Amino acid sequence: MNSVSGQPGSVRHSLAVLSTVAVATAVLLALADGAAAAATGLTLITAVALALGRYAAGGAAQDSGYRKPVRLLDSRAPALGGWQQIVANSLADDGNAHFDTVMRPQLQRLFAARLAEQHGVSMYRNPQRARALVGVELWPWIDPEATAPQPTVPEPVLRSLLDRLEAL
Repeated sequence: MNSVSGQPGSVRHSLAVLSTVAVATAVLLALADGAAAAATGLTLITAVALALGRYAAGGAAQDSGYRKPVRLLDSRAPALGGWQQIVANSLADDGNAHFDTVMRPQLQRLFAARLAEQHGVSMYRNPQRARALVGVELWPWIDPEATAPQPTVPEPVLRSLLDRLEAL
């Protein structure tokens, strides 16, 4: 079912019902108490409609709308939640799939965020500049256009990657 169609429960239907109720309320206020009450009611209805519209559009979904999005990442900035578990699972003997599906993408996002924030470089749009900043020896581990050199990341390489990430 299309959420924009005129069927009950759709956005269009909900807006039509709410608009009808708002107009009826303003008319009733005008009939009961005059033009001043209708104007006050209409102002209040407009303010509530704008607040609800902003909420529905997701204006307060992240950081209450006060932080500008990270344009070079095209998404919200990555976090380090659960990082210890990610590292432990990737360094385990059977960590091949975990490294490819969880840890490597997380490392790529962290490096992309650091390069964008500190150097204004998009790792995905300007990989040559990103490779120069990260280092030729570490770049293959986070290169978004290639597979990793090994199925699992050796602990010394992981330490070097994290040290380089911190140094950027």
